Amino acid sequence: MNESGTPARPHVPDTLPTGLVSVVVIGFDDAAHIAAAVCSALAQGTVVAEVIAVDDASTDGTGAVLDRLAARHPRLRVIHRTVNSGGCGTPRNDGVRAAGAPYVMFLDSDDVLPQGAVAALLAAALRHDAPVAAGLCVRRELPQRLDTRWQPGLYRTAALHDSPELHPALLHDTLCVNKLYDRRFLTEYGIAFPEGPYPYEDFVFSARLLAAGPRIATVPDTVYVWHVRRGARRPSISLDRDRIGNWQSRLRAHRRGVEIYRAAGREPLARAARVKFLDHDLRMYIRELPARSDGYRHAWWRATRDCLAGYAEAELAAARAPARWIARVVLAAAAPRDLDRLAQLAARPARLLPPYAHGPVGPVWADDLPAVALDGLVGPGAAPARRLPVTVDATLRLLTGPPRAELHLRAHELYGRLAAARPHTVDVELRPRDGGPTLEFSARLTAEGPSWTARPRIDLGLLATPGSGRGPCTWDLRVRLRCTHGGAIRTAVRATGGGLRRRALPSARHGVLLVRPYASASGSLALRIATGVRSALLIAARRLRRNQRN
Repeated sequence: MNESGTPARPHVPDTLPTGLVSVVVIGFDDAAHIAAAVCSALAQGTVVAEVIAVDDASTDGTGAVLDRLAARHPRLRVIHRTVNSGGCGTPRNDGVRAAGAPYVMFLDSDDVLPQGAVAALLAAALRHDAPVAAGLCVRRELPQRLDTRWQPGLYRTAALHDSPELHPALLHDTLCVNKLYDRRFLTEYGIAFPEGPYPYEDFVFSARLLAAGPRIATVPDTVYVWHVRRGARRPSISLDRDRIGNWQSRLRAHRRGVEIYRAAGREPLARAARVKFLDHDLRMYIRELPARSDGYRHAWWRATRDCLAGYAEAELAAARAPARWIARVVLAAAAPRDLDRLAQLAARPARLLPPYAHGPVGPVWADDLPAVALDGLVGPGAAPARRLPVTVDATLRLLTGPPRAELHLRAHELYGRLAAARPHTVDVELRPRDGGPTLEFSARLTAEGPSWTARPRIDLGLLATPGSGRGPCTWDLRVRLRCTHGGAIRTAVRATGGGLRRRALPSARHGVLLVRPYASASGSLALRIATGVRSALLIAARRLRRNQRN
C-alpha cells in the first residue's frame, strides 16, 4: 500500500511474453458481481491468454451474464456445470483441466484483480524460474472500502524462497487466489483441490502445493482484492463462523494438511502447520467465543480439546506466548471457563487481564489451574518489556462546550515487569479506519498503587468528518507506554466502565456532533463520529425503523 492507505499498483516490466496465463473465475449465484471479476481479469492485458469462467450450476442468471460477456470477449470461455458441486474445489479443478496456457491463476466471482497483478506475478515466476509466485492480498470491507493487508509480513519485499521448509512463515498464507502457478508443476505432482462440498479447500490445496517443495517467488505488489460483504445473503466461509460446523470443517482441513505434509516426509512443515494453527486459527476463534451460545461454546471446547490432545509439549512451546497459554487452559479445563479473559489474551495485541496468580515456580493462569504456567513473563529468557501483554483500561466521559472526551487510562502492573520498566508517559494514537493520518497526543502517567493512570482529553472536533452530513468516521484507539527501561509498550485499550452510548453534542463548527464510543469485537475502545443535523436525522430514522421491526 502507499502512504494514503490505498493498494499500490504492481510494478509491471516493459516487456513480457504474451498469452502465458489462464485465469480461472468460479461463481455460483453471483450475477451481481461476476462481470466485474471477469472484466478485471480480461483487463490484465496480453499476458492473459484466456479467462475461463466456471458457472457452478447457478440459478440466478449468472450463466447468462457470462454468455453475454463471452459474446463480446473472444478470450472468455464459459463452462456451465449442470450440477452444483457444493464447494469451490470442483469448479476450480474444472478450470485447470480446461486451461491451455502454461500458468494459471484463480479468481472468485465477487473479487477483482488490480491492474497489472498478473504481469507482476508472471515476471517474478519467469525471472526466478519459480513454479509459484505470490503477492499481497488486500481484504476490502464493503461498502466502507476499509482495506486490510493479508499476511503483510510475507510480502514486504521481493524474495525467492528455494523451499517452504526454509521459510515456514509461508504456511500462514493459505489463500490460493493471490498466487500464480505453473500448470505443469500442478499436474506433475497431482496438486488439486478436494472435490465436492469441502469447506476450507484452499488449506488442503496449499498443503499439497507446499509439500511438493516448490521454489516460491514473492512480490510486494497488491495482486488480489478480496471483497468482504458482511451483509451478503450468503456469507463467505471465512465470515460464516457462528455455526460449530464451520470450526469442525476448519479442524478437518487443518488435520488433512498435517497428514499431507507427513505423507510427503515433510515433518518440519507438519510441525510448522500445527504451530500456525495455535498462533492464528485458535486465537481467531476464541476471540469470538464469549459472544457464542452456550451450546456452541461447549461443542467448540470439546472439539478443540480433542485436537490439542495430540500436541506434544514442544509444539505448544513453539507457539507464541498468548497462543500456548490459551491452548494449555483449554487442555486443563474440562468445560469452558474464563472466556472473556481468554478472548482478551487472543486479541492482537494481546492483553492479560487480572487477577495475576502465582504458582510454585512463577506466574500461572489461575489459583485453581496451577499447572498452566505463563512461561516467558518473568525470569531468565523472559520476553522484553515491549512484548508484554499489558492491559490498559479506558473509561471515556463526554464533555460539552466545546465537545471533548476525557479518557481515564489505567495501566495494570504485570508481575512486577511494568514497574521494572518504569513507565512515565502515555502516547495516545487515534487511527481512522478508512485511512488518513493518525492523530497523536501525550500525557504523563501517575503511579496509583499497582497501576499507572492518566486523564488526557480529546478535542472531538478534530475527529469529525470534514463537512456536514458526510457520514460517520470511526477511530480506533491505541496507546504507547513510554518507559525508562525497555523501550515502549504498544497496545490497544480495553473499553471499561459506563458511557458507551451515543450522544449528540453541540458544535460551533459542525452544528451537531454525534459521538458513539463503543467496544469493538475484541473489547477495544473505538469512537464513531458523525457531523451535522442531516446525519442526526438519518441515524434517528434508522433507529425508528429498527424499533418498528422489533
